[in-house]
Amino acid sequence: MQEKLHFATDKKLRLDEFLREELPHCKQLNGHEVSNSKIRRLIVAGAVSVNGREVVRPAFELRGKSDVCVALDIEKFFFEKQPDDAKFEVSEASVLYEDDDLIFIDKPARFPVEQTITGNRANLHDSLVDFLWHRNPVLRNPPYAGIMHRLDRETSGVILFTKTRSVNAAVSDLFQKHDLTKQYLAVVEVPRHIDGNRHAELVSASISTFTVKMFMGRVTGKSQQGKWGELSEARGGQFSHTDFKVLRTLTVEDRSCLLIECTLHTGRTHQIRVHLASRGLPILGDTLYGGHSATRMYLHAAHLAFKLGDKEYDVRSTPDFLAFS
Repeated sequence: MQEKLHFATDKKLRLDEFLREELPHCKQLNGHEVSNSKIRRLIVAGAVSVNGREVVRPAFELRGKSDVCVALDIEKFFFEKQPDDAKFEVSEASVLYEDDDLIFIDKPARFPVEQTITGNRANLHDSLVDFLWHRNPVLRNPPYAGIMHRLDRETSGVILFTKTRSVNAAVSDLFQKHDLTKQYLAVVEVPRHIDGNRHAELVSASISTFTVKMFMGRVTGKSQQGKWGELSEARGGQFSHTDFKVLRTLTVEDRSCLLIECTLHTGRTHQIRVHLASRGLPILGDTLYGGHSATRMYLHAAHLAFKLGDKEYDVRSTPDFLAFS
């Protein structure tokens, strides 16, 4: 049940800082601790107004006499959905390639790359730092591991970290200019209008290769789960380009599916997921974009290659799900 909590102040300070001071003292909260992340999410979700106007910026500065109203469902506010993250620690077995400057890790599905707003959550970056420090325990401070790109929590496969800051600019430039090879493997369900007799056709006929180009951007509000889609350039959409190749048919979780190789020419958020969904081929397990529910989202970063200085890198990973298809 939603309640409205009212506060008055003439202090000059940020809205999130004010609520951090006041919320724990409300009798409705019974002395419960209120985390910074909860306060930020409450504001971003549009549950806070100042002098009758909704404010969605945690850094909004209160000035002069301010009446602050918080619309709060107490039960939901203290409910924390526990993430179903995979249990994982970086080990020698998960290192695909390493030299003095770079390290490539084989990331599992359902494991975040870095810390999230929800707090002290296991993530790949922290695990890698622990792994490097364990190998060199004489170091007084944690070893450096630079995040150069990201994979969605649900996506598995090749991900790169830098081990020295001196190469960060050059590696960042590679990703910014997309002067590299990035290929993924995706599993999509065979569309309903295609019967079993046409499986072979899909792999051999012209439909086996196709390209998607579009301007795309975020199509949901800031307070909602992030979802991207086609968005005109005039509205802030960015150009995106992916080439696709149907490799073969396979059965995954008792569903007739296609294995598709995805070659990226740009690196937009959710690019492959949006492009495949736009062709009526949502990835199995990608419920955000219309795919059927599954034990995971079947998208895997399979190949990352580039030249850095006078050295060429070519790193590949085979997804576990191919062993069971």
